[in-house]
Amino acid sequence: MFTGIIETLGIIKEIEKDQENLHLTVESEITHELKIDQSVAHNGICLTVVKIENKNYTVTAIKETIDKTSIGTWSVGDAINLERAMKLGDRLDGHIVQGHVDQTGTCTNIKEANGSWVFTFEYDASLNNITIEKGSITINGTSLTVVNSGLNTFSVAIIPYTFDHTNFNTFKIGTKVNLEFDVIGKYVSRLNELRK
Repeated sequence: MFTGIIETLGIIKEIEKDQENLHLTVESEITHELKIDQSVAHNGICLTVVKIENKNYTVTAIKETIDKTSIGTWSVGDAINLERAMKLGDRLDGHIVQGHVDQTGTCTNIKEANGSWVFTFEYDASLNNITIEKGSITINGTSLTVVNSGLNTFSVAIIPYTFDHTNFNTFKIGTKVNLEFDVIGKYVSRLNELRK
């Protein structure tokens, strides 16, 4: 379990394809605190640390993860949002995040708003995920509040701190992102599905 509060950025140093798997080597300032078998969210994707060497550590993504997330579009040199799993008893500063990406979305608009930014995203509504106005959404592992919720679109407001300390500052129109919808929204969506 995670909170969606990004600890730091990691830089992808190497990507190795191994049959249907991807091995990603990441350089991070928290590497020295990690251990083998530990779960770390990478742009919202929960992956297990399988190797540690100096400032770098390696994780492996299987085909299911590659198919359902943006991980297949990552390149060496990309900055990714990192968060270690929450500790029992810690404050839950964001919201409950599982690290299980529901689907990807695409950035369709970026607007400066008097010192902050408003980012708009679209996603495939046929997968029955929904956003709720003022509800939570996780974008690349970052816990945010939904504004302008629509059928297959929503926006989020990004304050300067978040812009500077996550990879939102690398987004452009067309950037593909990982979305994990709020568990409450998932519950409502599933109820609506069952009532049909």
